[in-house]
Amino acid sequence: MTSVPSPEVLRAPLVVEFPFTRSLGPVQSAFLTGLRERTVLGVRTGDGRTLVPPVEYDPVTAEEIRDLVEVATTGTVTTWAWNHAPRRGQPLDTPFAWVLVRLDGADTALLHALDVPGPDAV
Repeated sequence: MTSVPSPEVLRAPLVVEFPFTRSLGPVQSAFLTGLRERTVLGVRTGDGRTLVPPVEYDPVTAEEIRDLVEVATTGTVTTWAWNHAPRRGQPLDTPFAWVLVRLDGADTALLHALDVPGPDAV
């Protein structure tokens, strides 16, 4: 019996940078203030979805939304990618995982840098 070779890991080199600054509006200011106080805030849309991180306008309807709601600080990792060679300006200077976490009570996921020893620990 012959063994099936393991598939190669798919890699795609990509440099993503956003070299600009911006001011915060009332929604993002409340979100960051909440993080400082160890609470996570999202916004509730007109159709009842909770978006985290919060945005000022519904991405589906373009309606302004300001109804801030608290969500849990626990959640589920929905997907992840291993960063084996961090670049300048990234949150960690050692290999780490980018994870999308849907916090309990939210309908969207939040991007997070997860400091773990390797992909098997994600």
